[in-house]
Amino acid sequence: MQAPVPQLTPEEMKRRRRRSLALALTLGAFVLLIFVVTLAKLGPQVLKRPL
Repeated sequence: MQAPVPQLTPEEMKRRRRRSLALALTLGAFVLLIFVVTLAKLGPQVLKRPL
């Protein structure tokens, strides 16, 4: 049997939404950083290879 889920106040929901947004933006920035570093390591010739 599960314990009842406590209801969040509007202030707590606002803080949770802000934290989620900050985490999403941080994760997006990290993915972008990895992408840019990967392209930099592969060099400009990666776009000119035969498919």
